[in-house]
Amino acid sequence: MAKTNKKSQPSDGFKVMADNRQARFTYEILDSYEAGIALKGTEVKSIRAGKVNLRDGYAQVKNGEVWLLNVHISPHNMTNQVYNHEPRRERRLLLHKDEIRKLIGKVEEKGLTLVPLKLYLKKGRVKVNIAVGRGKKLHDKRESLKKKQEKRDIARMMKDR
Repeated sequence: MAKTNKKSQPSDGFKVMADNRQARFTYEILDSYEAGIALKGTEVKSIRAGKVNLRDGYAQVKNGEVWLLNVHISPHNMTNQVYNHEPRRERRLLLHKDEIRKLIGKVEEKGLTLVPLKLYLKKGRVKVNIAVGRGKKLHDKRESLKKKQEKRDIARMMKDR
């Protein structure tokens, strides 16, 4: 019986490092895609430490590539500042050409934007879930809050039974 070293094999798990809950409230999500990100080593260390914020982030298509903008990844505190990264730099998303073409077609429609929903580790790799979304109007947001409150009330009544 051969022994397997657990450290040499990446885990099959998936661990969410950052979640953009505000995006689901602000945008109506139409479609989502999983993409890799081109990162520096210090950025990966900071993400693994959970020091990332997706709240103001968005994605944009430039010259046939998709770029993640305005996502804050804190500099790694154990690394010399000379080798550290800039917190809000543009990061290239790794997608297939046909996915990029679909995104270009959707983003050119009126009122659609690309927003990051989750940043997570999948088999040791950093992935981001980006979505095509349409901005909600004020009455849509109120409707979402009403539905959320109704679900809470129903759950509370079921618990009391």
